[in-house]
Amino acid sequence: MNKLLAPLAVLSAFALGVNALPLHAEGGGEQDEARKERRAGNILSIRQIEQIVLPRMAGKQYLGPDYDPAAMAYRLKFIQDGKVYFVDVDARTGRVIGQSR
Repeated sequence: MNKLLAPLAVLSAFALGVNALPLHAEGGGEQDEARKERRAGNILSIRQIEQIVLPRMAGKQYLGPDYDPAAMAYRLKFIQDGKVYFVDVDARTGRVIGQSR
């Protein structure tokens, strides 16, 4: 079943105008920023953020994160029943600052 959902997730994300590629495929710019901020102790790691958010999104398939260095926020993407969901999280505190679908 996951083999069927993966292409649907990519198509859904592109239809919404969202970059569905993993962070490392972007040349590392945002990923490098997140790494630098994490090493400096300014933000939580993506693993810590996922431990906070994933339990709240039961039943949804996790597609992955993006990092916005200007906002110092992570955006985690999920899909369920063909609908894409986004959860925005303050990277400094782990507090959910927005959720949309």
